[in-house]
Amino acid sequence: MSGAASLPPKMAAEPRAFVEPGTPRVLVPVAWALAWANKAMVGLGMVALLVASVVLTSSVLSRYFLKASTDWQDETAVFLLVGATFLASAFVQSIRGHVGIEAVSSVLSRNVNAARQIAVDAMSLAFCALFAWKSWTLMREAAVDRMTTNSTWGPPLWIPYFLMSLGMTLLTLQLLVQLVAGINRWRGPAEQR
Repeated sequence: MSGAASLPPKMAAEPRAFVEPGTPRVLVPVAWALAWANKAMVGLGMVALLVASVVLTSSVLSRYFLKASTDWQDETAVFLLVGATFLASAFVQSIRGHVGIEAVSSVLSRNVNAARQIAVDAMSLAFCALFAWKSWTLMREAAVDRMTTNSTWGPPLWIPYFLMSLGMTLLTLQLLVQLVAGINRWRGPAEQR
């Protein structure tokens, strides 16, 4: 299964059509690449969630029926869930699917609402850029120092840090493209807003 069935129809057909209006020409290739990357990350996330559910189910069954230790299964599921969460975050942002308060936007004028959205995107971009940078430094530190978890299995910690780093970098790029597109629409003709 490709996962295209769960994507918005425009993106399932052609990610290039998923570029926001107002995106400057110089950022269109970045937005297009992000759309393709987001599509791939959603597919990987769906597979990761499916594998995590199988691993957790087998963990419960083996503990109950076989009285077996399941350290590796719990950590594997956590790693898969971390990957699915962070890697799909840019896609969720691309469709503006994160939790928002509609009551505020519904009472504001289009112009004020556009300014509010630009401010929120700018603050989100600053936070996510800092988070991405810190995740990359943690991933590098974990890889260089060969850090592992404290379990008996002891998988390397660079794996979840890499997934966080990649996901937050994609989210930061998505926010940057959306912020620039929002500013262009806000500065442009009123019908674009």
